[in-house]
Amino acid sequence: MAELPRLNGIIGALESGGHAFVLFAPMEAEAAISLQGAPYDGVVFEGEHRGWDVRALRDSLQYLLNRRQIATSGSVAPAVTPTARIPANGAEMNQFLAKQALDLGCYGIVFPHVSTVAEAYNAVAACRYQRLKDKPLYEPAGVRGDGPTQAVRYWGVTQQEYYSRADVWPLAAQGEILVVIQIEDTAGISNLPDMLKEVPGIGAVLIGEGDLSQELGYPRQYEHHAVRHAMAEIVSICKAHDVVVGHPHATAKNAERVIAEGYRYLMCAAPPSFADVEAARALAVDGSPR
Repeated sequence: MAELPRLNGIIGALESGGHAFVLFAPMEAEAAISLQGAPYDGVVFEGEHRGWDVRALRDSLQYLLNRRQIATSGSVAPAVTPTARIPANGAEMNQFLAKQALDLGCYGIVFPHVSTVAEAYNAVAACRYQRLKDKPLYEPAGVRGDGPTQAVRYWGVTQQEYYSRADVWPLAAQGEILVVIQIEDTAGISNLPDMLKEVPGIGAVLIGEGDLSQELGYPRQYEHHAVRHAMAEIVSICKAHDVVVGHPHATAKNAERVIAEGYRYLMCAAPPSFADVEAARALAVDGSPR
């Protein structure tokens, strides 16, 4: 059988050195349908602030599929890669929510409020299967339970093909699972260098500027110098460790600056307007708005 192409469009964009354009969306069929032909690389179905509903997540994944799109693309993967943000904060050391989302077919998990090395390790471990200690890429030691029947069907691959790809990128070069940790407080900033040094397999670091600005005393004042300074520190740490850094609110107004500062995982505004993602993509390609 021919070698499988890259299935995760977010990873595909990032590993080529480009920018990945993503958005948060509710776990609703209507939202998924509206995204089928949208100019995004991926979607994060929101489970932190909208509630966790695995049935709704399952339905959203199915409604994201477009048969003609798949038939003409030459790939079994949906054009917009589905991932999910779980509701549990890093300190809760949760694993089963990530397992549920991955078992449905999600290609990645966003873990909110990760503030320590142990929490970052837990996030990556929750997305990996177990293996013997003498095997390559043992760490972080996987704890994901084995039950991928629905994921195999959703990905459109054989079970063994799924196992060969169901690991975290970039730790596993062919891995299709993207682990995104959110840094949302000053403790997380202080511990981020050790997280990125000691925990391989973190695909991207997404800044949670809402909670970060709350702690700094300037809630949702995203342009305040204290908030911008803290965010710049996160960007600097990620660059030093060659890890993708994400911005939570890339818009037509700030896209040029955000891209110039080094953000590559860009959360852009939700439908019905695609103006922000189109403007940001144009800047990422040629440096000027269209």
